[in-house]
Amino acid sequence: MTKIALFGAGGKMGVRLSTNLAKTDYHVAHVEVSAAGQARLKEALGFDCVPAEAAIAGADAVILAVPDTHIGKVAQEVVPKLAAGTVVVILDAAAPYAGHLPERADITYFITHPCHPPIYNDEVTPEGKADHFGGVAAKQGIVCALMQGPRAHYAVGEAIARAIYAPVVRSHEVTVAQMAMLEPGLSETVCASLMTVMREAMDECVARSGVSKECARDFLLGHMNILGAVLFEERQGVFSDACNKAIQYGIPVLMKDDWKRVFDWDEITASIRRIT
Repeated sequence: MTKIALFGAGGKMGVRLSTNLAKTDYHVAHVEVSAAGQARLKEALGFDCVPAEAAIAGADAVILAVPDTHIGKVAQEVVPKLAAGTVVVILDAAAPYAGHLPERADITYFITHPCHPPIYNDEVTPEGKADHFGGVAAKQGIVCALMQGPRAHYAVGEAIARAIYAPVVRSHEVTVAQMAMLEPGLSETVCASLMTVMREAMDECVARSGVSKECARDFLLGHMNILGAVLFEERQGVFSDACNKAIQYGIPVLMKDDWKRVFDWDEITASIRRIT
């Protein structure tokens, strides 16, 4: 049985992790500084929180389930007190990539993040279909990076990651830099921005044409489904000539010629500095 000290246990993500860890053989010591968070954890799972010193005593691993903007501060307070060989699990690459973790050569930094359940999946239960975030009933992939520490600790960290994000269908090993390009680069700077534009486009279509919001939403989401299935090779198919011509015209109107510079490392670094 491995002892895990879970910091931020009463937060939104912390309760998710606490719920999944309760289904395992891990011994978990819950740490939460806010009274509201302590009450939330108690109400949701019946767990009491303990002081940080008691939690880290004898802990094999420490999970920092706190916002990116607080990772650096919490890590500076916690990491110097840890025993040598402790595995510190961070749930996002932003703070580690930005250099906000304290330097200490005798502990392990393991970074992991969920992919979230994919749009195209084989979920058949109502619970699985309704689990859009993941970690409840729908299978998802995860990404993991051993930032520093002995190679043997990768398996330790990955086992914890599979537990907190369960059910996990695939685990991808990446570097911290690669994870930073995936998020915020791919998932937020590009995907979230373009999805926001599509939502604004739907609203604009409603305002200009007079069709109902329900009609425009059905039309857009349905086309996202089939167009995405073809583009992301979920099924064999091709777009119509008319669609290809619309794309050929639409991309230059919607996108700057140099939009791919968001993946330049200086842009990735700047984006992460803004959010941490």
